[in-house]
Amino acid sequence: MTYLDYQATTPLAPEALAAMLPWLEAQHANPHSPHRAGRAAKAAVEVARGQVARLLPEGGRVAFTGGATEALNWAIKGTHGAIVTLASEHAAVLDTVEAERAKGRMVTILPVASDGLVDLDAARAAIRPGTGLVAAMLVNNEIGVIQPIAELAELAHAAGALMLCDAVQGYGRVPVSGTCDLVAVSAHKIYGPKGIGALWVRDGVDLAPLLHGGGQEAPGRSGTLSPALCAGFGAAAALMKERAGEDAAHVERLWEAAMACFQADRGWSLNGAASPRYHGNLNVRRDGLDVARLMSDLRDIAFSAGSACASGSGRPSHVLRAIGLSEQQARASIRIGFGRYTTEEELADALDRIIAAAAAQRIAA
Repeated sequence: MTYLDYQATTPLAPEALAAMLPWLEAQHANPHSPHRAGRAAKAAVEVARGQVARLLPEGGRVAFTGGATEALNWAIKGTHGAIVTLASEHAAVLDTVEAERAKGRMVTILPVASDGLVDLDAARAAIRPGTGLVAAMLVNNEIGVIQPIAELAELAHAAGALMLCDAVQGYGRVPVSGTCDLVAVSAHKIYGPKGIGALWVRDGVDLAPLLHGGGQEAPGRSGTLSPALCAGFGAAAALMKERAGEDAAHVERLWEAAMACFQADRGWSLNGAASPRYHGNLNVRRDGLDVARLMSDLRDIAFSAGSACASGSGRPSHVLRAIGLSEQQARASIRIGFGRYTTEEELADALDRIIAAAAAQRIAA
């Protein structure tokens, strides 16, 4: 199997697995217990918290959560006032703000241009006094474009609002603006384990709790933490920091090779801006392409027809529709994601087979 679906999830780093194993095999204490074993577990959690924090701005606290979806729900539901967000956001944001709208909060959803980027003049007009929260994704999970988070944060603060950044796809790869007030991240997008994420909360920002109970995490999150998951997250984050230059150079080589493959076949078009963009995300379309048939023909290559979180809905990608693609064009698009463990040879072979299979469809038609 050639794995090219890094936006859905990344392979678990061996170093992250090694950090987790002791806490799965023998060290089973509750990190919130006062005895010696509990204190040892808590110490491991705090080490991991520091490792995760080193990839985030200073002046805030990392609160572990069950994943980025929980973190985003907490950030949105724990604030008040009108919400401004973008049409290309993840469903964890868009569905949550719609739930808040149903409760009476005012919501403005800004369009994005054909390149996937928000118009800052439109944002300036929408982010007015009375706005309580501005929410935007750093790196889009479907098309990889990088939004102007610092500029949006400046507009939010001028209106007296908080800035929430969904940094899930960009964390450890693209710098997170220090002007944000809330930042959501996830372990399994940085070669860590599934089932754990975090919300970074700027000092002085108060959130209403999402989960009520023991209040184990200082900003107000309740629930017993898993030392194993925390340790895996921390090890993955430390490795992202240590390997930042090496990983970035590798992804850039893969991007250039992939773009050369698709540009050699004039039938393919890139969805979203080539820059600013995280180059580990390649979203392309070929008009008339039957993506379901393509995936069936290439079952030993893992790639995506869109976001893994919504791929079972049967609906075309809301992100691709937001950038102006027709329903047919959106359904004729594929997302290819690669990273640390992708070799140039396997990527080239997989892309050659994808392009050949797509061309065969056209000949058969």
